[in-house]
Amino acid sequence: MKEKREKFSNRIGFILSCVGAAIGLGNIWLFSWKLGTFGGGAFLIPYFIFVILFSFVGLISEISFGRMMKKGVLGVGELMKKKNIPFSSVISWVPVISVSGIFTFYVIVFGWVIKYFIMYLTTDMNSINYGEYFNNFAGSSSSIVWHITAAILSIVVISFGVVKGIEKLNKIIMPLMFMIFIGLVFKSLSLPGAAEGVKYLLVPRWELLAKPVTWIMALGQAFFTVGLSGSALLVYGSYLDKDIDIPASVFHTCILDTCAALLAGFIIIPAAFAFGFKPDAGPSLLFITLPAVFSQMTGGKILGTVFFLSIIFAAVSSAVNQLEVPVEAIMEKFNLSRKKASFIVGSVLLLIGIPLDINMNLFGKFADIMSVYMIPLGAVFVLGFYFFFVGKEKVINEINEGSKYKIGAFVLNVGKYIFTPGVIIILILGFCYGSIG
Repeated sequence: MKEKREKFSNRIGFILSCVGAAIGLGNIWLFSWKLGTFGGGAFLIPYFIFVILFSFVGLISEISFGRMMKKGVLGVGELMKKKNIPFSSVISWVPVISVSGIFTFYVIVFGWVIKYFIMYLTTDMNSINYGEYFNNFAGSSSSIVWHITAAILSIVVISFGVVKGIEKLNKIIMPLMFMIFIGLVFKSLSLPGAAEGVKYLLVPRWELLAKPVTWIMALGQAFFTVGLSGSALLVYGSYLDKDIDIPASVFHTCILDTCAALLAGFIIIPAAFAFGFKPDAGPSLLFITLPAVFSQMTGGKILGTVFFLSIIFAAVSSAVNQLEVPVEAIMEKFNLSRKKASFIVGSVLLLIGIPLDINMNLFGKFADIMSVYMIPLGAVFVLGFYFFFVGKEKVINEINEGSKYKIGAFVLNVGKYIFTPGVIIILILGFCYGSIG
């Protein structure tokens, strides 16, 4: 017997779950690096523009499409088939595969975070050469046990369902994460020399606005930062009642996501400057530079433990959102219980990811294919179909349903003429620049 479709219990639980999906590891280290590298305060100008045109419009559209169908991504394939779209069944699996791929490598990095948290709890981290420590660990078989730990944690949460799993998790960990971030910001800003880090983040370098790369990186950050994929938030939307105000919920999600990114920046960059470290992109900032900073701070062991706990919160909330997409699809396709689908899907993706544990070159290539190419492709397939084929009045009415502000026509027009071509441009830029998110 098919399980009754679950629902979020209230708007707060839904918003916190969306925030949890949006705030991930990329928010923690990429945003602060981009903010400093591509114009400081000036970078925020194109970023906020693109948040409105891409994050805000894309999330409203993705969530409202899910609520309209009361189904996940495979429901899109059914609608495409009714509209005689060629290869509709294949197209509907593209977003499922892309988000499954993201989970496959993301949960490996999540495992690294868990390892660092445990190490801070149990080991004297001050005497470690962090560059050697990380390089000897990542890409080796010793990371597999932590990968498995992260995967099991994600599977367990998903197996409990929407209310008891996803919603309950985010109601607890999202407020805790923000509390930890705020406390760490005060500590970071109190360090001698931290003012240079604040200047690095906020003093605008206006000349960089004339460079296309600044706008390109702001575009990528705005698109990728909130988890747009044509599937992940669509599934969450399918668990909503009609009385939920989607535009207001998305507005709060975008605000909280940006606040989290800014808070992370004001933790990382001032602390790095205070101890003579220069910020850098990628894993080195989180796993090498920051631990080295903590090792030179009074109470660094405690601060490092608390910091990596907050990163666990950010990582698990995003991982759970990613895993929910293929789990929901398999439940729908094969009429499986949630627990069975969670175990089967989680185990398969874990096994696929094991070779990535021991080969960082393979890890990088796999991550690029999924994040740079597959994610935008899935988003343009699903949301492009929503904007151009579902029907103008139907889309507008669904967006406006339960909302105080009737902005459905605005969202649809921006979706058609800015968002959809913009995502195609993001896909093209991915081929030209590599990852821009």
